[in-house]
This record gives sequence, structure tokens and C-alpha cells, in this order.
Amino acid sequence: MQTEKMRIRSTTVLLVRKDGQTAMAADGQVTLGETIIKSSAKKLRRLRNGDVVAGFAGSTADAFALLTRFESKLDEFQGRLERAAIELSKDWRTDKYLRNLEALLIVADKTDAFLISGKGDVIASDDGLLSVGSGSMYALAAARALIRHTKLSAKEIAEESLRIAGEICIYTNDEVAVEVL
Repeated sequence: MQTEKMRIRSTTVLLVRKDGQTAMAADGQVTLGETIIKSSAKKLRRLRNGDVVAGFAGSTADAFALLTRFESKLDEFQGRLERAAIELSKDWRTDKYLRNLEALLIVADKTDAFLISGKGDVIASDDGLLSVGSGSMYALAAARALIRHTKLSAKEIAEESLRIAGEICIYTNDEVAVEVL
């Protein structure tokens, strides 16, 4: 029980694609056990000269290691997002060092977006929405409702969905950062 209480919970990341716009939003809260230890963490990164945005959930050190590896895959495969995601996932699953990393990534460019896991998953969304992290299901539910029943832009949906998740999930706050492609 003590291990569960001291577990770091730190992220809600949501990707919204609508009307040719891609927006990724993340909250800033990092929680250790029952304590908020940071409220303005940066969980989104621009890669490949700003053409790709990545968001992460899980261990920060592990996520940075994976983002570095992903960026090298992007370079190796001339910016082809899907190929880089598949190759990272293969390495993550089979490499002795990488397979122990605990994180999830969402990566996107102007045309594609994928959720990448260490289990070998490279998941593209059917409805233009992807989410990871502690409050991800709250943000995803809010985004689904907003995308179906409003005329808000991808950026506005991403921001509002994170704020709604922050009202429900104790591991999500209202310090929302958004990157738009």
C-alpha cells in the first residue's frame, strides 16, 4: 500500500484533430502520493524543427529517453512519422534497456498522429482523438462530447477538455499548455 501512495502521477495529455488542425494539450500537475509537487511541468515537446509535437505520460526520465530515441528515428526516416513510430515501438519492445521504460507517447505531425507504447502498440485514432495519463479518460470523454456537439476549434476543444478533466481528476490541474500544428 505504501508503494501505491508514493507513486508519481503526473499527466493528462490529449490530442484533438479537427478541420485540418491538430492540437495537443497537457496539464502541468505532478503528484507524489497525496501531494502536488509541481503545478507547471512541461509535458509537450516540439521536434523536427517544430513540425512534430510529442506529449508524454509516465516517468519523465523515461519519456525523455524515448523522445530522444524517437527524434533520432524521425531523422533516420526523413520525418516519416508512422515509420519512426513503428521503429521506436519495435526497439522499445525488444531492447533490453528500453523495455523497462515506463511511459506513453502521443506524437503528431500535420497529417498523422499515434499513441506509442512499450508493448508494441502504435495506435492511430479513428475519431481524431488520443489521450494518455491519469486524467486521460476524463479529457477524452469531454473532447468526444465537444467535437460532436460544438463548433469549437481543435485548440479550443483540447483546452476545454483538459479543464474539464482538471475539475474531475485529482491528478490533473488547470495549468494547460497547448501546441497547435
